[in-house]
Amino acid sequence: MQKSTESDSIYDNLETMSTTELIAGINSEDQKVALAVSKALPQLEKLIDAVYEKLSNNGRLFYLGAGTSGRLGILDASECPPTFGVPHGLVIGMIAGGDKAIRKAVEFAEDDTEQGWNDLSEHHITPNDFVVGIAASGSTPYVLGALQKANNSGIETGCIVCNTDSAIAKNCRFPVEVIVGPEFVTGSTRMKAGTAQKLVLNMLTTAVMIKLGKVKGNKMVDMTPTNNKLIDRGVRMIMEQLKIDEKQAIELLQKHGSVRKAIDFL
Repeated sequence: MQKSTESDSIYDNLETMSTTELIAGINSEDQKVALAVSKALPQLEKLIDAVYEKLSNNGRLFYLGAGTSGRLGILDASECPPTFGVPHGLVIGMIAGGDKAIRKAVEFAEDDTEQGWNDLSEHHITPNDFVVGIAASGSTPYVLGALQKANNSGIETGCIVCNTDSAIAKNCRFPVEVIVGPEFVTGSTRMKAGTAQKLVLNMLTTAVMIKLGKVKGNKMVDMTPTNNKLIDRGVRMIMEQLKIDEKQAIELLQKHGSVRKAIDFL
């Protein structure tokens, strides 16, 4: 059965299109992504609650993917510490081919059925942790092999895929299937499929972090103020919350290092 992500684009003769026609077509396809994600929300809810249960009991979240999928997992993992003030080892993203594959494709790395589990094992993964495989196709051997080994080791598993009835979805307890259909350029899953995966990852970690208490009201009170923009944002949050002037807020943030600690101090 042909995967929908590999089906022919509904557009043709792309090379003859004007710039206006090209971007209008891409935009038209992109508008289908959010609707496809909305249909997967019941599955995503189950995944979020399961991940939250592990992380609230000192577990970790691992992402595993190849190519675009792997890079998106690494991106999401890398943004959790500065955004929510959590340790860098709480959410970990791994990509087939290792860190060098983040910038440059590593030939055939995704076809290794053993390496995914080997990569997880380097982190001494245990049943207290959670593994989410990310694969548009739903069949990437690097991801599939790791999920199967994780299952056999009593480790909870989930996935984000963009095809129905996939091998990866069948080999995890909490699958999220976002069916975006054919890409504008046939098979270019960095487009709609990649966008869908990014949306799901945004919701997954944001919801889990909120449930873990890393947001107060609607503010990122545990963010790490590592640049002037974030320092200014933190000062404004402290001023608003405590009804104090800018000078006092700056002094509190400098002294305590985080918005939450500054607020809790008073």
